[in-house]
Amino acid sequence: MLIEPTNQDLPPPARTRLSAFRNDLKHDLPASLVVFLVAVPMSLGIAFASGAPLVAGLIAAIVGGVVAGPLGGSPLGVSGPTAGQTVIIAEAIQRFGWPAACAITVLAGGVQVVLGMSRVARGALAISPAIVHGMLAGIGVTIVLAQLHVVLGGDMQTSPIDNLVELPGQVLDVSVAPMVVGLLTLAVLVAWPRMPAAVRRVPGPLAAVVGVTVLSVVTGMTLDRVGVPDNALRLSFVPALPAGDWAAFTLTVVMIAVMASMESLLSAVAADRLHGGPRADLDRELIGQGTANIVSGSLGGLPVTGVIIRSSTNIATGARTRASAVLHGLWILLFVVLLAWVLRTIPLAALAGLLIHVGGRLVDLGHIRAVRRHGDLLVYVATLVGVVALDLMSGVLLGLGVAAVLTLRRLLWAGIRAERDGEAWRIVVEGALAAVSIPRLSAVLGTVPRGAPVTLELVVDYLDHAAFDTLTAWQQAHERTGGTVVVEEHGHPWFGHGKAGTPTVHKAAARRTVPRWFAPWSDWQRAAAAHVPAQRSGPPSVLHGTAEYERHVAELMLPTMRPLADVHAPSTLFLTCGDARIVPNMITSSGPGDLFTVRNVGNLAPVDDDSVASAVEFAVGTLGVPEIAVCGHSSCGAMKALVSGPPAAAPALRSWLRHAAPSLDRCRTSPSPTVDGRVPAAERDRLALHNVLTQLDLLRGHPAVATALARGRLRLLGMYFDVAAARVYLHDPATDDFAPVSAAMERPSSRPAG
Repeated sequence: MLIEPTNQDLPPPARTRLSAFRNDLKHDLPASLVVFLVAVPMSLGIAFASGAPLVAGLIAAIVGGVVAGPLGGSPLGVSGPTAGQTVIIAEAIQRFGWPAACAITVLAGGVQVVLGMSRVARGALAISPAIVHGMLAGIGVTIVLAQLHVVLGGDMQTSPIDNLVELPGQVLDVSVAPMVVGLLTLAVLVAWPRMPAAVRRVPGPLAAVVGVTVLSVVTGMTLDRVGVPDNALRLSFVPALPAGDWAAFTLTVVMIAVMASMESLLSAVAADRLHGGPRADLDRELIGQGTANIVSGSLGGLPVTGVIIRSSTNIATGARTRASAVLHGLWILLFVVLLAWVLRTIPLAALAGLLIHVGGRLVDLGHIRAVRRHGDLLVYVATLVGVVALDLMSGVLLGLGVAAVLTLRRLLWAGIRAERDGEAWRIVVEGALAAVSIPRLSAVLGTVPRGAPVTLELVVDYLDHAAFDTLTAWQQAHERTGGTVVVEEHGHPWFGHGKAGTPTVHKAAARRTVPRWFAPWSDWQRAAAAHVPAQRSGPPSVLHGTAEYERHVAELMLPTMRPLADVHAPSTLFLTCGDARIVPNMITSSGPGDLFTVRNVGNLAPVDDDSVASAVEFAVGTLGVPEIAVCGHSSCGAMKALVSGPPAAAPALRSWLRHAAPSLDRCRTSPSPTVDGRVPAAERDRLALHNVLTQLDLLRGHPAVATALARGRLRLLGMYFDVAAARVYLHDPATDDFAPVSAAMERPSSRPAG
């Protein structure tokens, strides 16, 4: 006697897998039934709009579930025929016939498989969303214009323009029965989202089509209905190649492969946003969709793609695994085999009403608003108009062309303006200066009077040969009139390299430069003066720096500074040396309002100096800063003076440095702290490290600091800046090492002083 094994008879891993399968099936089974109910009317409607045999839509839906479901890369995606393919399939059927259209589907599937195996799926997402949405909107308009004729009791024309032109005449020659059925279908679909939640458990398309079908049968309406043969799934169909016109045939294969791939990839990415499970493998998705198209086309089905409407329904109804997609395909298969007679009762006007609703939703106002915000509305409109007025391929190519022009314009944008300052002129060029900007550049340069002193300020990230020649020729011509031209370059010296005969050709070859507000004056003021030696006016000046701030920074800083006008709430009291090479805001990446900065020779914090003590008292006691940082640095002149003795002619300095005597004693009696594990070679640098720690000890004795430390609302940091290495180090009391800030913050044992 055979005994059926129970869960307890299975090994633990098998029991776990079986339990998980049963648990997932409890969610996948009901989800698959809902998706099945959505898929059947949609698949019929899409086949009808394409001019294909109606059963072709059901074959594509079955294959989308049974083949693409397990092979595709989207774990919860559902595939089948989509409205986005109707126009191009209709064009293919009209041009080549239905057997050749199926051959196109097979070959397009092969192209998709090759693309997936080549691992280029991510590259397909580089196509502008404005083109994709514009194409879908154009398809939507095309569907609506065609199906309006069916709802009104007429016949569709061969093109959207013809449908539009013939529409007024069709309105005057309307048939009542199809119009009633179509409008009722549309009314149910529009009203369905507003129904109670319990009612909305039934998919809107199913409710609309079933409801009007029952009404039409009960009332005995005379209508054209769906034609489905008794042997609907007879698998003797063989795709056939066309007799000629191979260029158009090949182009159609590529178009369907690209469109199906794009729609599938976008659907997979969108589905990923709706669930927290495994992410889609986009290359596998192309292979799965391509395999499904090979099978679908071979059996006489429409092209298969990932369908976001079915995928989102699948996820929303609780699907857990791929089993839901597979089951939905099996339900459609059983429906066609057992209930084909039901399909023959559906009025074509009901499917037309459904398609009008679907087509209208393809013109998504949310997408239109999004592309307008991103400046791509022109691309969207061009694609939409091209699809409707020309054909699908021409519309997409038109959209690609407009997108390419806009992208080129954005990449090669140059802001060019002339500013007058008394008798002098300043020409400012910003962005990428290329040949397309030469007309505007020439116009601006032409406004400069002959003989005027000019500063040409280049804030460019690219300068091509044509623009360089234009600037050079203008400079030479202007200087021949007695004028002067000073060239100031921010960033990489594109113009300077061109003048030197070593032009920079590619952006990748441009060296990274420090922005002017971080670079010393000498780097840019002297470089600018070098162009016109006669205009040199002494060493770099704060006046030139202030003028630079007014020209380029003040306006940018206004939104930051305005709210700070009546607010002073710094985060850190930053005590550092007055050395000109130390720029606190630069080495801390801070801005206005962040640091309460105290600077003196040697970054000292003597307890008997009112200047430092008052700053500490105000910052800690009044402003309530939660942090004090003492920052020393390498090559410090104050530390050198301590080691070798201050100059005799500097009595005030000698008096001030007596406050650093405890640091000098500590250096001579204690082992040196390290910097990233190494003891500095120079005695003045070792003294600088000891000095930081000594000043921290002195700060702890300040009453305001001691109180804040006792209450746990203040911490002290010891920092060291290596000038030659341009690196900042943070002291770790546990190891007595000044470690790189990133490493010190990650080290578990690291504890800032205090």
